Amino acid sequence: MFTRVKHNSGLPKEKPAEIAVETSPKSTLAYRALLIFSLLYFARPEDFIPGLGYVPVEKILGGVALLALLFSVNSQRRLKRWPTELKLLLALFFWQCLTVPFAWWKGGSFVWVYSKCLKAVIAAFLVIVAVSTIRQLKLLLLIQAASVASMTLVSVALYRGGRMGGVLGGVFDNPNDLAMNIALNWPLCLMFLMLTRNPLKKLLWAAGMLVMAIGLMLTYSRSGFLAMAVATLLSLWEFGIRGKRHYLIAAAVFCGAVLIIFAPHDYGGRLRSIVSDDVRVFGDAKFAREDLLTQSLKISITHPLLGIGPGNFQGYTQSWHVTHNTYTELSAESGIPSLVLFVAVLVLAFRNLRRTRASALFAGSQEIQLFTGGLWAGLASYLTGAMFASTAYELFPYFMIGYTVVLYRLTCVVPDTSFLTASAEATRLPLSSGPGWARPRTVPLADTGLQRIDNRQTSLRGQKQ
Repeated sequence: MFTRVKHNSGLPKEKPAEIAVETSPKSTLAYRALLIFSLLYFARPEDFIPGLGYVPVEKILGGVALLALLFSVNSQRRLKRWPTELKLLLALFFWQCLTVPFAWWKGGSFVWVYSKCLKAVIAAFLVIVAVSTIRQLKLLLLIQAASVASMTLVSVALYRGGRMGGVLGGVFDNPNDLAMNIALNWPLCLMFLMLTRNPLKKLLWAAGMLVMAIGLMLTYSRSGFLAMAVATLLSLWEFGIRGKRHYLIAAAVFCGAVLIIFAPHDYGGRLRSIVSDDVRVFGDAKFAREDLLTQSLKISITHPLLGIGPGNFQGYTQSWHVTHNTYTELSAESGIPSLVLFVAVLVLAFRNLRRTRASALFAGSQEIQLFTGGLWAGLASYLTGAMFASTAYELFPYFMIGYTVVLYRLTCVVPDTSFLTASAEATRLPLSSGPGWARPRTVPLADTGLQRIDNRQTSLRGQKQ
């Protein structure tokens, strides 16, 4: 369990990761709006409720959450201490804005940057600033994983042949996007299956994971298959081998054999088209993707600084297809600097998880271990799938990046409580080895004890007053 803060007054003990920090009603509003925003993005209720699709609910709620955050952050003085990941994402957005005047189709690029690139920064911003406890992070992950599982279940139930998309439409209408989200969230579902002790909930999570595997096959997505393969292998390594849950390996072998037996028609041929030019299932073969990759690389070389403009690849090449590669999509449309910034953010996300593993809370908390392993496997599966799918302007990778920042901050860095009014007296803490945006200045002394941080291990520990 968590390392606890020692108390002299006999009051109930608290978990360091859940130590309460006073939040304004506006910041609470921001978190609640973020929850609803996440639910609407991943569950897509407008696909089920007639007429709701004509209402820009996501934009309205996103605006409410952002405004609430701007007001609450002003009182908490966090804007002066933004994490490096958020600064890099802002730099990426500003660079994409800079490319618009030089784009091949300026009007299209402007709309693309405003409607898609800006959302990515807002999503990461909301997650990083609004989430302040492990419980809040858990609820956000739960909404995402359960929503994708539920949407996949409905999509499978309504499947009528061909390549399955997300129910009736929306952001996951594209089978590749749906498959990527299934692969990315599958480790999170496994994480919640192991977190709960309720047999009924375990059964529901297991059923959801099975439906997600079936749904991924019905999308006939090759990028989704590769991402799911990585997610499965890393999940078995993280939870089965390192976590010493060897029954997971036996269960995976059994379920894999069942899925192979009941695989959709021509699914094997679809997978063979990854490496063969002679196999065609649902149109495009291996050489078609290679041609798109070659074109995107040529554009990256001929337009290395500013690219041809966000969203312009399809029209510029007259192929009317996306690059099917997230990395060359960025380099071709907004220049190599945008690719460097994006990759740097992903590297920092993995660094957050690596530092979390080194913390004292990770060693003492099964919950933190499962969160870290689930995010690690999901993020790694995204890196794999991103090589074969265009996801640079989708929101789900930026949600994942935000989760890693929050998990690192809550497990390795003392919360910044300098904005609170000191009760009687305050003492200065040693500087944290964490990022500057999270370094505490002073923490009010209370009768219950003092929060300290170990400079070497970056972990939370209790100290008697």
